[in-house]
Amino acid sequence: MAWEYSEKTKQLFMDAVQGKPGTHLGEIENPDGIGEHGSIACGDAMRFTFRVERDPRDPLRDRITEARYLTFGCTSAIAASEALCTIIEQESRTPIEALQIQNDDIVAFLDGLPEQKIHCSVMGAEALEAAVYNWAQKRGVDLSSLGIDLHEEDEDEGRIVCKCFSLSEPYIRRKIKELDLRTIADITHAIKAGGACMSCHHKPGGLQDLLDDIWGPQEGVTRSAAAAEPPLADERGGGEPLTAFQLMRRVDGVMRDAILPMLRADGGDAEIVDIKDMTVYLRLQGACAGCAGAATTLKLLVERTLKEQVDERLRVIAVGV
Repeated sequence: MAWEYSEKTKQLFMDAVQGKPGTHLGEIENPDGIGEHGSIACGDAMRFTFRVERDPRDPLRDRITEARYLTFGCTSAIAASEALCTIIEQESRTPIEALQIQNDDIVAFLDGLPEQKIHCSVMGAEALEAAVYNWAQKRGVDLSSLGIDLHEEDEDEGRIVCKCFSLSEPYIRRKIKELDLRTIADITHAIKAGGACMSCHHKPGGLQDLLDDIWGPQEGVTRSAAAAEPPLADERGGGEPLTAFQLMRRVDGVMRDAILPMLRADGGDAEIVDIKDMTVYLRLQGACAGCAGAATTLKLLVERTLKEQVDERLRVIAVGV
C-alpha cells in the first residue's frame, strides 16, 4: 500500500535527502549531547546530536543552537527527525525545555502521520532523551533533582518480549504507560513491538499479558484471539512471493505515483531500465542526472520508498545515460 503522507511530510523528506539549506540531516562533530535509539536490524535507527551555547554560570540556561540527525528509516522517520530539529532550533530551547517535545508535537508539526508510522515520532523523542542525558552528564546537571527520570538504566538487560525488534519488557511497559497504549495494535503502531512474526502477541508474558497487568484484563480478549488480530506485519498486501510480473507492476506503480512526482517537482526525472531478481536498474534524468546529490537521492528517496512500499529486499542501481 502507499502511505498517505501529508504534503509537509513529503516536502520535508525531499528537502532533507537533497541536502537543501536549512535541513538537518548530518552529524555534529564533538557535540554537547548525543543520543541513539533503535537499531538498523529493526529497520529504524536514529542518532541525534546537538550543540549548545553554554551559559557561563548556569548550565540549565544552555541554549541549543544546532541540532542534527542521522536516521536509517522510511520517509516518515526522516521527516519526523527534521521536525524535531526544526522545533528545537526555531524555539531556541534549552535541553531541559527540549524534553517537553512529545511525539504528538512531532506528528502535529508534520500535519499528521499514518497510524502505522507513529513509531517514527517516538524514535525521535527517545533519541532526544538520550542526548539530553548525555549533555547532563557532561555539564554536571543532576536530572533527578529536577524530577526528571530519563531511564538511563540499560533496559536491554530486561527480558526480551519482542524478539523480532529486540524490545525488552521494561521498555514496552514504560511506553504502554507513557503513550496510553491499550491494545496490541496500539503497541505495534507506536513502537513496532509485535509487528513482525506476531508470536509475542498472546504468548505467556507477551504483549497481551503486559497490557492486562498494567490496565487490567480486557473483556473478551484472550490468547486464543490471536487470529482476530489484524495482520499488521503484511502491510504491502502480500504473504505470497510476488511473481516477476507482479513485482514489475508494483515497482512501476510506486515509481509513477510516489517517486516521480517528487523528483519532477525539482526538475528531475527517472526511468526504469530493467528489473532483474530484486534489483531495479534506474536511469536518472533531468536535474537528477549528474547532480552531486544523485547518489543520496537514489538511496534515501528511490530505494527506500521502494523498500517501504514494495519489498524490503529491493536494491536500486543507477545506470548511465
